[in-house]
Amino acid sequence: MSRPWLAQYSPGVPAEISIESYASLTALLDQACHKHASRVACTAMGSSMTYAELDRHARGFAGWLQKQGLQKGARVALMMPNVPAYLVSLLGTLRAGMVVVNFNPLYKADELQRQLLDSGAEVIVIFENFAHTLQAVSDRAALRHIVVIGPGDLLGGLKAPLVNFVARHVKRIVPSWHLDGAQRMPRVLAEGAAATFTPPSLGRDDVAVLQYTGGTTGIPKGAMLSHGNLIANVLQMEAVVRPALKDLEGTPLTIISALPLYHVFAMTVCGLYGMYAGMRNLLIINPRDQRALIEAWRESGVHIFPGVNTLFNALAENPEFAKLDFSKLRLTLGGGMAVQPHVAQRWLKITGRPLIEGYGLSETSPVATVNPTDNDAYSGSIGLPVPSTEVAILDDDGNEVPLGERGELCIRGPQVMLGYWNRPDETRKSMTADGFFRTGDIGIMDEKGYTRIVDRKKDMITVSGFKVYPNEVESVIASHPGVLECAVVGVPDPHSGEAVKAFVVRRDSSLTETQLIEWCKEKLTGYKRPHSVEFRDELPKSNVGKILRRELKTD
Repeated sequence: MSRPWLAQYSPGVPAEISIESYASLTALLDQACHKHASRVACTAMGSSMTYAELDRHARGFAGWLQKQGLQKGARVALMMPNVPAYLVSLLGTLRAGMVVVNFNPLYKADELQRQLLDSGAEVIVIFENFAHTLQAVSDRAALRHIVVIGPGDLLGGLKAPLVNFVARHVKRIVPSWHLDGAQRMPRVLAEGAAATFTPPSLGRDDVAVLQYTGGTTGIPKGAMLSHGNLIANVLQMEAVVRPALKDLEGTPLTIISALPLYHVFAMTVCGLYGMYAGMRNLLIINPRDQRALIEAWRESGVHIFPGVNTLFNALAENPEFAKLDFSKLRLTLGGGMAVQPHVAQRWLKITGRPLIEGYGLSETSPVATVNPTDNDAYSGSIGLPVPSTEVAILDDDGNEVPLGERGELCIRGPQVMLGYWNRPDETRKSMTADGFFRTGDIGIMDEKGYTRIVDRKKDMITVSGFKVYPNEVESVIASHPGVLECAVVGVPDPHSGEAVKAFVVRRDSSLTETQLIEWCKEKLTGYKRPHSVEFRDELPKSNVGKILRRELKTD
């Protein structure tokens, strides 16, 4: 196939990357910890941990896992927000040759039970604030060991007991819980440090992470991401961000983790790539706590900020954010959902830096495409395939469509998953015969190799036989000055089969349904216009802030 995107790469970005230098993801991360030992690895609640300390704690956790008699390949569940213990547990699990299974700490008991049963996790490392949820799980399947993280654990010095005391007894944000045999993380690390640790033999084809898909279009499945998949995506990220950081070579960089690390976007970009590059990671425990995010930014400054459209939009609405110093900022990466033009315009005006949109999925580790990071403006596309990656736009029969025509976006590259955990039939359905992953997204590629997402295949609305792409309608509605957020879904209609319905959060409380429909009349052809508008105080969102159309359809 032709690869027109290669001619659009920024100077210094290679067409291919090689993962041969690293036998495993663990080897890559171990090397990074040793190389950057004296640098700060992460900062949370005003306390910092160096790479040497991260390395030591991770070695202790790996030693403890082996001491329990767990074998290579055992699944270890991580259920916590952005705290230092997440990075310690991630690195320690990988170092022990075991498989990380990320769990959303906001899961209800039934959701937690389903993922425990499906993954067969034998260990769970859980934030104390959510231990009561695990207590409510009736069937814990193969789970043998429970490690509990206190809110202040690993903050160092007197801060750890102080934060734990305040969380438990002053703010009372830790619900009561009881789990037989549960152990505290500090004791686990002390036991592990005294234990004998034998590094396991690991290869690039070994599974490193079971990353469960977000479930926005169905029941979540565990994408098996290998050591090789994640090495590839880390090196692909390093290659594509190089042009944005060319004036900072050798400077210790700061990245902010406002997105949850248990989500694949933040895990790879903020966690794995951040460690590889020796960055200081500002950990924001609650992504909706704008005050904490702004304060962390003010104290440290930020070079790289990965986020999603809803987060950028919320910050742009906050007058305190606009007062920050953006002189260090070199790169704002947008992913997880479409970046809307009006948000990108406001972001550029406030920060002086463009939003650089990319695209990926759990199944692609996740990054598959990114706009050139030295762009000076928002492009409206998801950019170009990252090095060693091919994108094909295919019709329903699996044939490549001409440039400029719609089809399903499919991806082939070293970051594409091994398959779905215990679901060989789903794996076969998701892959083409020649190794492309079928994303389920509808896209258009232009003659330069830039791809634009039109919509999700399953979210497409059919009005009297005409296809309506929600993203297009949402973009028009979101451009109204009285709209803060919006989502569009198809609802049954006796005349046209389906009709377009809009759900809107108002910026201007006086905005009416009639005004919005009139706005759309000026910008959209008849069948694309909302048939009705429902105003809401908020819209349902995923753990990273992606609006969940599926939940609106079932309301």
